Amino acid sequence: MAAKVAHGATVEFRPRGASMVPLIRSRQLVTVAPVDPAHLEIGDIVLARVAGKMYLHLVSALDDTRARVQISNNRGRANGWTSQARVYGICVSVDGVPRPGASRKVRAPVSTE
Repeated sequence: MAAKVAHGATVEFRPRGASMVPLIRSRQLVTVAPVDPAHLEIGDIVLARVAGKMYLHLVSALDDTRARVQISNNRGRANGWTSQARVYGICVSVDGVPRPGASRKVRAPVSTE
């Protein structure tokens, strides 16, 4: 999924687990689109690689000076810091319900002309 999103695709999938309840319940359909990391805010749900693992979790802190993002679940556990380059996408909807403000953070497609 991350590779597709990193290359500009918007994807849908059904993540498993309870770490994001009630924002995302296990097997709910999520839509993730490429993100412009410069527009991230605390509380955004992102697809990111942290310490070798892929997470669909919350942005819990931002460090603009070092261009990095802290990723956490919805139960208060921080997974760690990662570079903005390893934040691949933003969750724009859950079961068809748009996430507030997420659509304005989607990265514009790269022109090949």
